[in-house]
Amino acid sequence: MRSVVYDRHGDPAQVLRLNTADAVPRPSPGEVLVRVLARPLHPGDLMGVAGQGDPGVLDPPQSPGLEGMGVVEALGQGVAGPEPGSRVAFFPVPGALREYVTAPARVVVRVPDEISDATAAVLLINTLTVSDLLRAVKEAWAGPPAPMLQTAAGSSVARLITAAAVRASYPLVNLVRSESGAAVLRARFPSIPVVTTSDPDWTDQALAALGCHPRVILDAVGGSLAARLVGLLADGGTLIFYGALSGEPLVVDPMEVIGPELRIQGVSVGRWRQARTADQQASDVASAVDLALISPDLLDIAATYDLSDYQAAVAEVSRPGKVGTVVLTSPFAPTKGGV
Repeated sequence: MRSVVYDRHGDPAQVLRLNTADAVPRPSPGEVLVRVLARPLHPGDLMGVAGQGDPGVLDPPQSPGLEGMGVVEALGQGVAGPEPGSRVAFFPVPGALREYVTAPARVVVRVPDEISDATAAVLLINTLTVSDLLRAVKEAWAGPPAPMLQTAAGSSVARLITAAAVRASYPLVNLVRSESGAAVLRARFPSIPVVTTSDPDWTDQALAALGCHPRVILDAVGGSLAARLVGLLADGGTLIFYGALSGEPLVVDPMEVIGPELRIQGVSVGRWRQARTADQQASDVASAVDLALISPDLLDIAATYDLSDYQAAVAEVSRPGKVGTVVLTSPFAPTKGGV
């Protein structure tokens, strides 16, 4: 069995390696064994490899990744389904950059034949993140939709937020780093203004596009940008963090938060299962499957690589102008709806 692993934290390009020595695991009671066909490589996966955030205790070798898709190979004791041969997506299952994983039966989702393997591989993390973000946004509004700003608008999650804003007519302005990224977003979502943060007057442009100070800002960047974002918020507004793409510590002047009584909130998909009721989880997953069936183009795939080409995949994840999610595949026989 092949797997991509690391023995210490560090630059993913340096510390990741291909391992071919692991045996195929056996499912424990309550688990299913999944032969993994495709799995995404998210920026957050690489941050974990680098040891950013709370890396915890590293018990080497570790494998990155939390989601993917594949075919059920075997059922552990007490598991009635999904039956062997079923196509499933899974999240959260640590170590998804392996060719076989064992997963609790409760975290696997049957995948309709109409959904491709690549789309199924990115079915859950981004869509569930969006569900939690929209809950946080509506709570922050505490009333009718109010002006909203989001950073890293070219990311997979932010594009899903933009699509939701278009459908529901939410007042939104997108922020991106480059004019090339802005052009892509303008072409895809022509009704949503885009501002490039490389412009010296980007804050003035953002406020002019909104027509007022935003009530909510969604930020996946963090670092020094946070200070500029705090200064844009309306009194009583909320800055919602769900990522740290800058890799820098959060820099915010407490007095700028205290005076206008701002809120700073974090949203993590890692808490989705603990924080949501069974009905909410079922609804979120059903919405994700519906999205993949109706609008698979919103679950963009930037590139696919064989698992052994993980180094090229790592480089692609951070490539400027990348649109969509990078997916690593395994060379098994194609299934229905193959990659």
